[in-house]
Amino acid sequence: MDGKAISKKIQIEIAQEVSQFVEQSGVTPCLAAVLVGDDPASEVYVRNKHRVCERVGIASQMHKLPVSTSEDELLALIAELNTAKDVHGILIQLPLPDNIDTLQVLDAVDPQKDVDAFHPENVGLISQGRPRFLPCTPHGVQQILDRCGIEMSGKHAVIVGRSDIVGKPMAMLLTARDSTRGPQAANATVTLCHSRTQNLAAICKSADVIIAAIGVAGFITADMVKPGAVVIDVGINRTDQGLCGDVDFEPVCEIAGHITPVPGGIGPLTVTMLMYNTLAAAKLISE
Repeated sequence: MDGKAISKKIQIEIAQEVSQFVEQSGVTPCLAAVLVGDDPASEVYVRNKHRVCERVGIASQMHKLPVSTSEDELLALIAELNTAKDVHGILIQLPLPDNIDTLQVLDAVDPQKDVDAFHPENVGLISQGRPRFLPCTPHGVQQILDRCGIEMSGKHAVIVGRSDIVGKPMAMLLTARDSTRGPQAANATVTLCHSRTQNLAAICKSADVIIAAIGVAGFITADMVKPGAVVIDVGINRTDQGLCGDVDFEPVCEIAGHITPVPGGIGPLTVTMLMYNTLAAAKLISE
């Protein structure tokens, strides 16, 4: 499953929508990214997001703050961005330094500019089946599944990992009655597994679709996968051998019907769905 190719196709669709929106409203959607400290991986992610913004016609701002930045200083910047009329989406690049309360910072973002869909108001709307924004990685997973012709309605999906960023929202998207791609991309039966799940291998082997998001390199092995199952690898782990996912790729590849690689699978779609949300935020604010 080629995440890069599907991502480029979606970016073309978004670029066309951005162009139409700008022509009709005179407003250029703008994403403001906030990066605290000098984490190399975070800097790469922010640069990638800036490049994709340019590709689809979305303006971008980069607010890089030193690692010594206090929580109050960061909250003051967020307050400014919340009221800035030319900013439609705000992205807080994680992780934040240890001296800063991440939840307090994420909660401070205006829910109408919360293009990561981390604010509790937006999480609540997702849980009720009336989302304002969809979380970028789970939405990317839903997009790649549907665009590869994999119907989720009635299927058994096993999600390995219960994080607030991927696992929990992924379960909500797949069990919803509808999706941005239609009801066939939702309405699944979902089992949400985690580090204390008993008989995890057996549960995984019963799945039509496995979504691995546990943050452990090579965690999903071939003996955990039913022949022909779809395997979505959300993990990004840095090892001595380079980047790898949460799936033991080569052996699982021999068994799975479809599989996403790392890199080049879900990663590009996460950034692309951020563009989707930024355009949606600009439309919302301009109403």
